[in-house]
Amino acid sequence: MNQQGVRWTADQVLALAPDAASRKAGSKLGAAGPWSEAGSSDEGTVWGLCKGSGSKPYQTVVDIADASGPAYKCSCPSRKFPCKHALGLLLLWSSGDGAVPRGQAPDWAEQWAAGRRRRAEGKRTGTAAGSPSGSGDPEAARRRAERRAERITAGATELEQRLTDLLRGGLAGAEQAGYGLWEEAAARMVDAQASGLAARVRELGALPGSGPGWPVRLLEECALLHLLDQGWLHRAGLPDGLAATVRSRVGLPASADGPPIRDRWLVLAQYDTADTRLTTRRIWLYGADSDRTALLLSYGAAGRAPELALPVGLALDAEVSSYPGAGQHRAVLGERFAPPAQAAIRPPGVTTSQAAARYGEALRDDPWLESVPVTLDRVVPVPDGDSWQLADADTDSALPLTPAARARPGLWRLVALSGGSPVKVFGECGHRGFTPLAAWPETHGEAIPLC
Repeated sequence: MNQQGVRWTADQVLALAPDAASRKAGSKLGAAGPWSEAGSSDEGTVWGLCKGSGSKPYQTVVDIADASGPAYKCSCPSRKFPCKHALGLLLLWSSGDGAVPRGQAPDWAEQWAAGRRRRAEGKRTGTAAGSPSGSGDPEAARRRAERRAERITAGATELEQRLTDLLRGGLAGAEQAGYGLWEEAAARMVDAQASGLAARVRELGALPGSGPGWPVRLLEECALLHLLDQGWLHRAGLPDGLAATVRSRVGLPASADGPPIRDRWLVLAQYDTADTRLTTRRIWLYGADSDRTALLLSYGAAGRAPELALPVGLALDAEVSSYPGAGQHRAVLGERFAPPAQAAIRPPGVTTSQAAARYGEALRDDPWLESVPVTLDRVVPVPDGDSWQLADADTDSALPLTPAARARPGLWRLVALSGGSPVKVFGECGHRGFTPLAAWPETHGEAIPLC
């Protein structure tokens, strides 16, 4: 089947949006009104001219046939990726009502698409023909690693003393000390090249005075930070998998050295989180043959969405390699053998009780784990006072939704999809509750993104 035979749904297109504002703006451009000279080719290129505020329309082109995932180019000044024009063009194409007919791509669109494919082919040829790059001086690399480990050890030792002083003085003193004390400690961890410890210290600094129950939350985070410190200081006596998890949590880089697994990977969910420095995109995949769930992470500078974007509900024929660490789901996407395509794949589900037990078991391998990926079978969203929960249709158990999930518009999409009947829901289950990310009708139908 050629690429034009794979029609994405509007939900799959909008799941590519970097944020809610782009999703809303792209939806407004999903009609034929602002578009002219739109078209699509059998090679998988979609193009069009979109009328903007200026006299010259924006040139927008999307390559949906590349095995590495959809790629976009637009002459607009937006720093978002994809921009609202690319989203609008894909929505227009996905409607299948003839507004984007097949034809010959104009020069500006063809040159861009051909250039991308030449570069991709050159990269594949170069990788196959070239020799592996040298790893440098192994002895020098070993010395650098030892020096960094010494700095992290010094930082962890200092942090242990700060935690001891905090507990001896009482948690009430943390509110009086203010955020500056913790920011200074975080800066010291950055100097020690322990970015993971620095991030946790900053989280500690934000807890005092953060609302009712903050002393309990502060004590919990202090305990987890102490456990991570001790894990690093005694890492030589840990099992290999747990030691790798500690190194990762502290902030040491790791490579995805697991054997590549080729599978039909269903794109379950995609969503972004951002701070002042970085935008992080999380993409969850499920392997139909391996029965494995993998997490892809990609990053963009502050204010810019990461480039990797995959349509939720489609499947990739691709290789995935795992990162080290006990119970870790993080992986890297390797060679892709075909563009994303429709596939009748659904991950198997569990009950709400089994989901909670799965998170508890995962904590044995990674005590700092916030949540685990879980698919729930036959659950119904029901109100629970001022909040919501997912009630198991066949048992008396239920999982509360996290505060973040209750604030998302995806909750109402889930409620509408269910209509009081059981549905299958994929999401993240942790100590704060369950965050739904995608859902399916009980019997048949495509995945509905909820984030």
